[in-house]
Amino acid sequence: MTPNDNAEWHAHHQTPVIYNHHKPVEINATTIEHVNLNKVVSTPKAASNRERVLILTPLRDAVHYLDKHFDLLTQLTYPHELIDLAFLVGDTTDDTLAALAKELERVQSNTDIAFRSAMVIEKDFGVQLDQNNVADRHGFAAQGPRRKAMGRARNYLLATALKPEHSWVYWRDVDIKENPETIIEDFQAHDVDVLVPNIWFHRLKEEKGKMVDIEGRCKLPFI
Repeated sequence: MTPNDNAEWHAHHQTPVIYNHHKPVEINATTIEHVNLNKVVSTPKAASNRERVLILTPLRDAVHYLDKHFDLLTQLTYPHELIDLAFLVGDTTDDTLAALAKELERVQSNTDIAFRSAMVIEKDFGVQLDQNNVADRHGFAAQGPRRKAMGRARNYLLATALKPEHSWVYWRDVDIKENPETIIEDFQAHDVDVLVPNIWFHRLKEEKGKMVDIEGRCKLPFI
């Protein structure tokens, strides 16, 4: 008996099995989530590519800075419908939370300047450093505990607010007095993973009965 004859003879004794190696695997468990970050890109042409930006700002005793902060934010030329705002309020002793809520309502209720979304996070770390005394705040003794608290606050803020659809993260201090309206596009044009520009500021102090301008600088990262 030939192999063909044998196959034909025994064909009625076997159940045929069809393999489809391209059939997708379906996972229906509700506890499993799939996130595809390959679709998220960061390019110099972010606005035209509709890339989302997350602006993060930690706040502590910031009630006197918030009105100017939001004035500058609303002047940004990057499409506001692509910008999400997130704030972490911690260890504050003034009305920062109430002032923040008031400013957010003012901005978000105006469809001409409103951002895509805003998130407010509360988290205290037990920090008791004086925010009002500039010399003490920037003194050497305060740098260890101050920067430790800042690092924790930033970690909580980033971990809570960052979503898979965000292409860019912009860390912004609340006490900035001026900036180019195109600052986000200016940063994106460099097309790098981490950008830390130098930012100049001026501080006044009394010297021999006169107010003298002191120059300094700090750094503000954009990722």
